[in-house]
Amino acid sequence: MSGVAAAYQATKGSVLDVDKAFYDSLTEANTERERIESLTVSLRDGLAWKVPAGHVFRVKITDGPQVGDFNMWSLHNPRERMWASRTRQLQRAHVSTYDRLWSTLPYLRPMATIIDDTLADYDVDDEGGRVHDLLGTRCDPYVNRLLTGEDFDFHCHSNLVRAVEPYGLTEFDVHDVLNVFQCTGLNEDDQYFMKACPTRQGDYLEFFAEIDLLCAMSCCPGGDLSVDLWGENTQDPLQTCNPLGVEIYRVKPELLRDWKSPEYAPYKGRHGRRNPDVDWASIKNGNAAK
Repeated sequence: MSGVAAAYQATKGSVLDVDKAFYDSLTEANTERERIESLTVSLRDGLAWKVPAGHVFRVKITDGPQVGDFNMWSLHNPRERMWASRTRQLQRAHVSTYDRLWSTLPYLRPMATIIDDTLADYDVDDEGGRVHDLLGTRCDPYVNRLLTGEDFDFHCHSNLVRAVEPYGLTEFDVHDVLNVFQCTGLNEDDQYFMKACPTRQGDYLEFFAEIDLLCAMSCCPGGDLSVDLWGENTQDPLQTCNPLGVEIYRVKPELLRDWKSPEYAPYKGRHGRRNPDVDWASIKNGNAAK
């Protein structure tokens, strides 16, 4: 409904008040950067990679339109991971330039900030579709079994599970995603819909790593989502699938002179308890007894 104010306001000087000039200074258009790694997420597969704090990483369309399901954790403490629903509240349901991806409680800090987006001008289409979706989550083999009675092992959930296992994570660590390049919305019955991905070769979404990150991406088995995955018109969308590219960049150190990684949310964590021996720092760092 137009004219209704956002629940969470970016008041001047707050953590939601983004320094746009700083993030603009890190983009390819405004500075020379060193590309230190180039990776490929193969079609219908997943990949995980590390990004040091203060670096930039880009997810890009290398061949044809393709949707990617993105997860992210603190490299040193995977209990801290991207929180899609809180990001949706603090930022937007479909994110773009200057939006931040936030971590789960009790940490609650920006993990990465979007600094460049070739689809930033897509806005909202005639059917209410927008790109880079936080409304939905990953496709998974459990739903597929319920809807079709068949097993399929290469849904985004499974791709992410395989991708993070070499880093010591499991299926229980895979979480709700940012659907990169995915065009979605809510229909007149308030139901989630997906549309064909509007990307072209060379399009990208670019992030600044606010902390040391472990990232993972699934190359969605639905490809560009122009073919229904479920329903009466279901067919194998393999012909619509393409790989995705990932690039990691080092920026000039002088650009980061006044930047530092964000601290954890400063709430003391008592929750009304009277026990003075609660070691809040240990709890946040994942060292407390389970």
